Amino acid sequence: MGSFIEDFLGNMGPQVTEQLASTLGIGKETSAAIIPQVLPMILSGLKKQKDNYGGEPRVEHILNKYGSSSVLDDIAGLFSTKAKDPNPDPTLGGLLGNAGIEATNLFSKNHGVDSGIASKIIPMLAPVVLGYLTKTKDSGAGVSGIASLLDADGDGNILDDVAGFFGISGAAGDIVGGLLGGLFGGKK
Repeated sequence: MGSFIEDFLGNMGPQVTEQLASTLGIGKETSAAIIPQVLPMILSGLKKQKDNYGGEPRVEHILNKYGSSSVLDDIAGLFSTKAKDPNPDPTLGGLLGNAGIEATNLFSKNHGVDSGIASKIIPMLAPVVLGYLTKTKDSGAGVSGIASLLDADGDGNILDDVAGFFGISGAAGDIVGGLLGGLFGGKK
């Protein structure tokens, strides 16, 4: 997973950071800090879907339905449209469950982002992440390659992959671990 996150942040990070900050009127530093927190949540939600609701075909269904790589061509337009949504869904229709709501509350609390704005962050970033996963799949990784990204070391636990990538421990590790653990029913 670390390599996907590194790849995404290296290729898309600056543009997504800039667009998220300017669209929502938050600082670039805040935007840059939040994006790497959302990426593993979305990947964890996909892993849960894969593990509990149909394996690789489920991942492929989600990417085919919600992961258009065309969104990568107009991130500003996507974010502008999503920012106008009067009822943003940080649970992503159940993909993230309560972890999406908890993350939204943490963005507000830990980064000083207005709760109404914070509720738009995950719904804005999800199409970009899913679009980038689709682009990765279509450029040769295939759905099996995407499925392997969801648990890089194959141990059935995504939390160690995320913690290892970010080098997190202590309170920060507890926050990310708690959010991701919530996606798996408390399983760390």
